[in-house]
Amino acid sequence: MHVKELFDLKGKTAIVTGGGRGLGQQIAEGFAEAGANVVVCSRKLEACQEISADLKKLGVESLAIKCDVTNPDDVNNVIEQTVKKFGRIDILVNNSGASWGAPAEEMPLEAWNKVMNVNVTGTFLMSQAAGKVMLKQKSGKIINIASTAGLNGSDPKFMNAIGYNASKGAVITFTKDLAVKWGSSGIYVNAIAPGFFPTKMTKGVLEQGGGKLLEGTPLRKYGSETDLKGVALFLAAPASDFVTGEIVVVDGGKNAM
Repeated sequence: MHVKELFDLKGKTAIVTGGGRGLGQQIAEGFAEAGANVVVCSRKLEACQEISADLKKLGVESLAIKCDVTNPDDVNNVIEQTVKKFGRIDILVNNSGASWGAPAEEMPLEAWNKVMNVNVTGTFLMSQAAGKVMLKQKSGKIINIASTAGLNGSDPKFMNAIGYNASKGAVITFTKDLAVKWGSSGIYVNAIAPGFFPTKMTKGVLEQGGGKLLEGTPLRKYGSETDLKGVALFLAAPASDFVTGEIVVVDGGKNAM
């Protein structure tokens, strides 16, 4: 297979949760540029509709669907509409996420539950629903967006969000276990662990301690609006057909220190 074919997604159908902005938008655009039809979904339908319209300009088909990933009815609706439109699901990116900053001793239970429900339960519900389709197809690729916060502890001076760290650690273990469970059925499950990218979620952290964070990053820069495209494409495309259960860290080298 030619190397260009290894990264070709023509004829594939992808779902990207949280695809209306930030990292999800970047990944959705990358898939469309590689030829995939893309379904973008999130709680904010208008944002998804704007991105979906832009994706169509790239010559692919796209759907925008309102979805709260913690709501099984919403999740099932996304799967049903995708299958109705495209006949199959080849790629799922679990990108929807939430965070809450507070000292561990003061973290409200309601906030803890919200973060765990979106980041962990949402990933489970979407994977389960899409997985039922993939199991019938005997093929599919699931990409979970974890975080370097799930690999170790965070200095509270820069990031005090124990629920977020715990949830992303859970996503990492979920990824590895599901890869083992479904590998023999032709389903690949991997995760990307981004470091700091300027997004709405990271704005407060970067404003508070951005200088120190850069000092601890060997490449001395944050992730850009294109730095996840290639990694996500690799994990979605035939190029990664002998890779499953892996966590790909994209953080400018910070986790190596």
